[in-house]
Amino acid sequence: MTAVAWARSNLFRNRRDAVTTIVAGLIVGWVLYRTARFVVVTGRWEVVRTNLTLFLVGRYPNGDQWRVAVVAIGAGFVAGLVAGQVARRRLGAAIANGTPLPTVPFTDRVRDVVARYWPALTLLLLLLLLARTASPWLLAAATIAATVAGRLLGARTPRRVGWAIFALPAVLPLAVLPFLTDPLGWDRWGGMMLTLLLASVSMIACFPLGVLLALGRRSTLPALRAVSIGVIEFFRGIPLVVLVLMSDVALGFFFPRDLLPGKVVRVIVAFTIFTAAYVAEIVRGGLQSVPRGQTEAAQALGLSPVRITGLIVLPQALRNVIPALVGQFISLFKDTTLVFIIGFLDVLSVADNVTKQPEFRGQGLIAETLVFAALLFWVGSYTLSRESQRIERKLGVGTR
Repeated sequence: MTAVAWARSNLFRNRRDAVTTIVAGLIVGWVLYRTARFVVVTGRWEVVRTNLTLFLVGRYPNGDQWRVAVVAIGAGFVAGLVAGQVARRRLGAAIANGTPLPTVPFTDRVRDVVARYWPALTLLLLLLLLARTASPWLLAAATIAATVAGRLLGARTPRRVGWAIFALPAVLPLAVLPFLTDPLGWDRWGGMMLTLLLASVSMIACFPLGVLLALGRRSTLPALRAVSIGVIEFFRGIPLVVLVLMSDVALGFFFPRDLLPGKVVRVIVAFTIFTAAYVAEIVRGGLQSVPRGQTEAAQALGLSPVRITGLIVLPQALRNVIPALVGQFISLFKDTTLVFIIGFLDVLSVADNVTKQPEFRGQGLIAETLVFAALLFWVGSYTLSRESQRIERKLGVGTR
């Protein structure tokens, strides 16, 4: 179907559709024009350029920011290792089945990476253009080089030791956090680095807890089922902002201050429990979507309840609820901005505070800082959404 035929069939089918299309096109065109004019012509981005480090790492000491650079390079290397090992296993499985994978030209691989991560790459280029020194450019080049080196090394690592590579993403944070918190305790972190810490740790912790709560709610043991239902319904019924405030203020009335963990730990616990309650309901819906006949067939084969749940029911249930799970994780990523109410210097707090600096006070620059903060969150949320869709296509979610 040609473009003219498609437009006539979908946009100008009758007079009412034509008027709606024209009006909507004018509105969209006006919004795009105003946005482009603000970004390119009228926007005063010096406030963002001057405070770029504050947006990204908060008050992290300048003399210790090399630690962040080392972690970024190490993360790129580990990501390359995992990607290389995955490619090696995929190639080995294809050869074992007698269907070797076709050779993909290097340019096609680059094009695929750009199409897959273009929002993140665009944001990276924007940050590099806003930088005042050459250090960010060197860091970006070193991270890319480390990722490529990890990819080549991972593709050549034997499968018998490949399990260690897949364990690195889970073990690495345990070593990274003490390394980053040595010069500045994480209670004083800020910017996007604090947001990524809160979101990533909470996502990793809430998923297994949510799965356990979902299984507990479907358990035949009355006590376990009652406890699971109570936890889920209690935390789903409390606003997250109340839990954040309670983690900072109310716990001091019940426990001695000396026994309380740091503020970041308490906030992470609040985010984790709150999100786990929603994850539990999402997983419970997935468990209900698995046909009962599969459980009965597994029972007929003599499988234990644990093996039935772990090998048959739960994998299918999680596959069915990938969109809802990722949507909940994206919501958690954006909800981390609530920590400003207990004094953390998160991205939104930075966006508001930098406009009060002496050189920018009274100039009405809040629009520029909020747009930049919104861009940071949009790139993270959109990337998660695109990766979710990619996993869905690979697993065939929604198809029979």
